[in-house]
Amino acid sequence: MTKSSAILFILLFSLLFKLEEVRVALLLVVLLIAGGLFMFTYKSAQFNAQGFMLVLCASFLGGIRWTLTQLLMQKAELGLQNPIDIMFHLQPLMFLGLFPLFVVFEGLPLSISEKLFHFHEAGMLFSLVGKLFLGGILAFGLGFSEFLLVSRTSSLTLSIAGIFKEICILFLATHLLGDRLSLLNWLGFAVCLSGISLHVLLKAMNSKGEKALKLPEEASSNPDLELLLHHTERGEEEEEDVETTQQD
Repeated sequence: MTKSSAILFILLFSLLFKLEEVRVALLLVVLLIAGGLFMFTYKSAQFNAQGFMLVLCASFLGGIRWTLTQLLMQKAELGLQNPIDIMFHLQPLMFLGLFPLFVVFEGLPLSISEKLFHFHEAGMLFSLVGKLFLGGILAFGLGFSEFLLVSRTSSLTLSIAGIFKEICILFLATHLLGDRLSLLNWLGFAVCLSGISLHVLLKAMNSKGEKALKLPEEASSNPDLELLLHHTERGEEEEEDVETTQQD
């Protein structure tokens, strides 16, 4: 639940950076999802104050990260609309930020592991390299899809998609792992889904409105199309004049 609070920080920074407008429907969507998640995960895990603060700080930083990423990708003058371009510039910085943590927490165990430096069979090494290669491909695909989604929609939509993934995992856990949910948890599940459905509906309505507005703009910006429309209107006027003359 604490990890999913990133949606609140993303909304906050989206409003601060003027990526989103203050709308009642938008606030309602966020409140439904956040409230539904709270009820859905209520009493599902033990509370730890230190872990809570760490995850809350991570959600705060994640909100800044994705809103700034949207700001970079949706500025046409920067030329970073392509997900590959933004990954080329951001991924090295992300690697430099995570590498010291990797060295501190996993460097020593990995350096003395038999699976990497002291392997006894070549098959073990090839298996490990294959798993790392597959994990790298999956991580690249995930990052590409995230940046593509942010460039075409918004960081808020990305956060909602991640929340939908998490509630699907929790829902499957009740059937596959035997987890039990109370009536309050199921009510939160329904509330969260209603917020996600409302967001999808609002996005669909907005996209239709934007397409309707783009058609007149494209017609006015295209000289050939404008000339064709002018000739068509002129022909219709001439036909009306001929019909009026025949009636007289």
